[in-house]
Parts: sequence; structure tokens; C-alpha cells
Amino acid sequence: MDWLDALILGIIQGLSEYLPISSSGHLEIFKQILGVSLDPDASLEFSIMLHVATVLSTIVILWKEFYPLLVSFFTIKRDDKFFYVCKILLSCIPVGIVGAFFQKDVEEFFKGNLTVVGICLIVTAVLLSFAYFTRTRPSLMNPGRPQGRDISWLDAFIIGCAQAIAVLPGLSRSGTTIATGIILGDNREKVAQFSFLMVIIPILGKGLLDLKDMLFPDEVVTDPAATVGALPLVIGFLASFIVGCIACKWMLNIVKKGKLVWFAVYCVLAGILCLIW
Repeated sequence: MDWLDALILGIIQGLSEYLPISSSGHLEIFKQILGVSLDPDASLEFSIMLHVATVLSTIVILWKEFYPLLVSFFTIKRDDKFFYVCKILLSCIPVGIVGAFFQKDVEEFFKGNLTVVGICLIVTAVLLSFAYFTRTRPSLMNPGRPQGRDISWLDAFIIGCAQAIAVLPGLSRSGTTIATGIILGDNREKVAQFSFLMVIIPILGKGLLDLKDMLFPDEVVTDPAATVGALPLVIGFLASFIVGCIACKWMLNIVKKGKLVWFAVYCVLAGILCLIW
């Protein structure tokens, strides 16, 4: 991978992370378009590092919301913010289990197979459409519960399960988690914010583990062309972070207020193109 490929992929990640269209799926699509051929481990590690960059941009842009949560949790105030962080931690359990026990299975999907990406994009479209057309109906989990309520403990865990499934490239993490929350009857704006905050812990954790593996590899690389060099990694990381900072505010606003059905249409078209490709 050269620096220009990394720059383009970093920009794609920064733009697509905040929309329910699957940033990981778009990374795989553009790797195919650019002709980037990486070892599955290297491909996943590069994608994770770009996700780390956009997670850091999320922290920077949402610092006013993020800092009080940290203060409340680490000082154990036992207020609403403290329990909100506890719900975030609860939502991270499913994806932590997937990362601990099924990492090799996940890596198999990062081999540039656009068939998987196409199918997952269409599944994303179905989820977004279902969430859009059921947004004004009673909660799926509790028919007597009106739409627009706060996220409960059970909701947090179910949304976390949705995040764990969304490790597949093409299955939008934000789209899946936001759609799941809406289907459960949660407030659209609150579940959007929860969706972007809940990814911070697993992505940063995985990024630190991948950084350790890159600095102290267990195996000697036999094909340098199938790896990501230091310069492309740095350029991709910086591009993803800078574009993420610029895009975060207005893209979050689109996710909160925009009609999910239009993203569903886009995902269907993109999924069909992947299957044809």
C-alpha cells in the first residue's frame, strides 16, 4: 500500500464513519477499486487504526458531553451520568466476547470479498427501512411503552449485541445500533449519541492491542507488499482523524434528523453494485 491509497482510504473512513452506510464496508470496496491487496491480518489492523482515528475525532468533537461522563464515572457519583457509562460498559460485553473468541473468524471476512460486503449492505438497508417505518409505533420489546424513551439496561445490552454482529464489513455499526434502538422504542437522538459513544471502548482497546502486535510481531512478515508500512499508516490515520473532526458535527446531525430510509436506498444500490462487481 502506498501513501496515496492510505490517504484516500483515510478520507473515506472519516466521511463514512458517521453515516449508517458501513465505513468498514466502504473501506473494503475502495480497497478493491484502488487495487490494494493486503494480508487479512494487515487489512483488519489498518481498518481498526482508521477507526481509532475517527473515535478520537468523536472524543474531540463531543468532549463537552464526554468529559462529564468520565468525571462522574471515575468519582463514582452514582448519578445519571455514572449509570449511563455503566450501560455503555454493558453494551461492550458482546463485542468483547466476539473479539476474544472469534477474531480469526472475523478476519476471514476482511479478504476483499465484496459478496459479503454487498449482502451486508442490503441487510443494513433492511434494518434501516424497518426502523424508519416502525419509528412511530409502540416499542417492539414492550408494546405498552411509547416511542422516545430513555435507553434501559436491557436495551443497552441488546444494542450491544447488534454492535457485535455489525463487525461484519458492510453491516453498518451505527446504522445497526441506531436502528435497533429505534425498533426497541428508544429516543432517536439519545440512541444516536449512545451509538457513537459505545464504540469508543472496544475500538480503542482493539487499537492498542493491534499497535502492540505491530510493534512486537509474533511472526516474521514474508511478503512486505501485503503489509501496511509506517508512512501509509500514519497518513491514513491523520486523514481519518482530520476528516472525522470536520465531518462529525454535521454528519451526526444528519443521522439524528435525517430520514434513515434514504440511507437504506443508498445501501441497497451499493450492495447490488458490490454483488455485480
